[in-house]
Amino acid sequence: MTLLEPDEPPAFRVEKPDGQSPYFLTCDHASARIPRKLGSLGVAAKDLQRHIAWDIGAAGVAVKLAGALDAFAILSGYSRLVIDCNRRPGIPESIVRMSEATRIPGNEVVTVEEATARARELFHPYHNRIRTELDRRRAQQRHTMLISVHSFTPTFHGVPRPWHAGVLYNRDARLATALLQRLRTEHRLVIGDNEPYAVGDNTDYTIPVHGEQRGLLHVGIELRQDLVATAAGQSEWAERLARVLVSIVGSGDSWCKFDSATS
Repeated sequence: MTLLEPDEPPAFRVEKPDGQSPYFLTCDHASARIPRKLGSLGVAAKDLQRHIAWDIGAAGVAVKLAGALDAFAILSGYSRLVIDCNRRPGIPESIVRMSEATRIPGNEVVTVEEATARARELFHPYHNRIRTELDRRRAQQRHTMLISVHSFTPTFHGVPRPWHAGVLYNRDARLATALLQRLRTEHRLVIGDNEPYAVGDNTDYTIPVHGEQRGLLHVGIELRQDLVATAAGQSEWAERLARVLVSIVGSGDSWCKFDSATS
């Protein structure tokens, strides 16, 4: 079976494909779009605009940050409710039946053939494009710093989240530590250290596979959605992140020499 019809948008879009800087941006949950054949997955229209369907504001920040840094950026084209581009296909979190407290009726009975189609047409094209670009950079011996852009809800199950942003990492904290330290010097910002989420092998795909396995400098950035829901907020955070990331690369710190970035 095929999932996408010929006139539907592709599985991903690329911004600044010829970006010349070392920064490489991903946005795994950039869109709330659902393929036409799946209807609404049985989810109410108002719920499809919530965090359960996409990372509100993350795409806007990623696009603006790509412009500010002259950086390659890739953004997923369909909702995480269809298939999560930051989860390994085949695990329960890849195609969820329940997101937070919301049932996803269209995911309650998904055949192997249907799940395979979602992965084949949405998940794999996105990650194959990432691999292609990273392979090209490695062949050219270009330095690369992977930055995965996400957003999070101001409250979760009724509990307020105090962080304005979070810096995420797993085994390699070099870039995350530098970013965390610099952001915490910004006036009145509360920055989470692996909060409200942490990168893990069972909870993430992009950073473990494209960052850790390649030995690239990398970091996950989580932005609170009420701060990036508008174009003005997206611009503010893109400008802030661009300034801080440029300062890290220009710092001369010994760890930031991209010693393994072309591996």
